[in-house]
Amino acid sequence: MADAAPSHAPQPTGATGVLVLADGTVVWGRGFGAQGSAVGEVCFNTAMTGYQEVMTDPSYAAQIVTFTFPHIGNVGVNEEDLEAKVDGAVGCVVREDVTAPSNFRSEGTLGDWLAKKGKIGLAGIDTRALTRRIRLGGAPNAVIAHSADGTLDIPALIRRAQDWPGLEGMDLARVVSRAANEDWQGGVWTLGKGYARSPHSPRPHVVAIDYGAKDNIFRNLVQAGAQVTVVPAQTPLDAVLALKPDGVFLSNGPGDPAATGIYAVPVIQGLLERDIPLFGICLGHQMLGLAAGARTTKMHQGHRGANHPVKRLEDGVVEITSMNHGFAVDNAALPAGVEETHVSLFDGSNCGIAVKGKRAFGVQYHPEASPGPMDSFYLFERFVGMLG
Repeated sequence: MADAAPSHAPQPTGATGVLVLADGTVVWGRGFGAQGSAVGEVCFNTAMTGYQEVMTDPSYAAQIVTFTFPHIGNVGVNEEDLEAKVDGAVGCVVREDVTAPSNFRSEGTLGDWLAKKGKIGLAGIDTRALTRRIRLGGAPNAVIAHSADGTLDIPALIRRAQDWPGLEGMDLARVVSRAANEDWQGGVWTLGKGYARSPHSPRPHVVAIDYGAKDNIFRNLVQAGAQVTVVPAQTPLDAVLALKPDGVFLSNGPGDPAATGIYAVPVIQGLLERDIPLFGICLGHQMLGLAAGARTTKMHQGHRGANHPVKRLEDGVVEITSMNHGFAVDNAALPAGVEETHVSLFDGSNCGIAVKGKRAFGVQYHPEASPGPMDSFYLFERFVGMLG
């Protein structure tokens, strides 16, 4: 049951779940969580912790996450570790069966939580073999399916995987963004105290554009000294300016930055023209690049994990970062007005830019995820420091 099998291979005894790739490969396993099927791009994440953070990160919309760490679900789930109220990943693939949680913060099991959220899990998979396949052949389109009685229509699932167009050209930010403005109130979390409240004292005002943001980004902006108003992805320039921002934050999010950029880039260009301070993370970083004349490309396998070393070019310092992206700013074609500030030490891809002559910068990684754990918090402080 653990290995990838040829198309239409006999269903092993006890198999209640399956991952069907668009090329016809069938990977049998044991389903858990929600029943049904979901289509998406299969990626892998190398983090050893934070599976609930990953599964609720809107940047994983339309993706099926393969966890390379074998013990997923062992600390259970809890409401405090949710990163967003909207859907993130559609499903996950794990090596070992999910065991009973062992953690004092646990409020339930991963399987029950996935079922409640409508997300499908698949256990008993050789995740090393699947990860190697992604590394060699790129991230494939696939369908993940779970049926408690083992009834699975493999030919229909193959057709569905083959018919799905993939993430290139797909704007998912408008799908996962909030629908209305929100005055953000939460601060950072501490053990035994939960989340702090935002201070009421006058602070620099940041308008954060939500392309599929993780809530911890807003908490870090508050911790760095800002007052935050979150607005939907398609908020026009006039509406952003009407909020009188001291600075604008461009959030992470899913999908193809070029597709989201159709409506987002003109807004960002308008902010650049007015020299309003800008800080972008992940998708926001990519769209800042597009607005400044750079281009983005689809990566072969992407970067996803909490152990990615990034070199800061101004002084050579290496930050251990958390990443989740399948697209990147093309550092082989940066325009004269864009300076590269950070690069991946894994493959040399772009991980940071600054727009020359403007108070605008972005990073490809997630400083709010704190894998260092505090290697990258300076970015929030740097941004808020521009707003005085």
